[in-house]
Amino acid sequence: MNMPQLSQAPQPLVLVVDDDPDLRELLATYLGANGYRVNTVPDGVALRAALAQGPQPDAIVMDLMLPGEDGLAHSAVPVLMLSAKGEEMDRVIGLEVGADDYLAKPFGPRELLARLRALLRRPLAPPAPVADASSTHNRVFGPFTLDVAGHRLLRSGQELALTTAGVHQPPQPRVVARPAGGAAEGF
Repeated sequence: MNMPQLSQAPQPLVLVVDDDPDLRELLATYLGANGYRVNTVPDGVALRAALAQGPQPDAIVMDLMLPGEDGLAHSAVPVLMLSAKGEEMDRVIGLEVGADDYLAKPFGPRELLARLRALLRRPLAPPAPVADASSTHNRVFGPFTLDVAGHRLLRSGQELALTTAGVHQPPQPRVVARPAGGAAEGF
């Protein structure tokens, strides 16, 4: 008697982006052994090419410190950011500028796997609406529209990939104290 075959969902495809070839190979081997299909690329240029050529990955595991760019301005695919920068402010900035999760190096492989599984369980957010040049939060110059509220730049209606290179943190508030009867002192 033939038993009916249960259809299995395809294995999720993970794109690993890291300039360290040993780490790329290690991640590909580990993720592959844990049920994932894996493609690897060494930098942001290859990442853009892989996203343009397809197939689209279900998740991206990438190094924040890619040569020549930060890698955060790429696609709507969920991103698990890896970085040697593990301070709280670094994690907050990584999450604020586009990472869906952040894992500081060195990391344990089981934690990476757990975070990746959690990322893949989340429903995808709908794409951000295209900026309307008439919005009060937009600035138009020539074919470009700067969507200030959405932190996006469009050229002729097409969103451009941006990096955070050169973006500075806002200055911290200055505390001014005035001793009784004295001049104000700034800290």
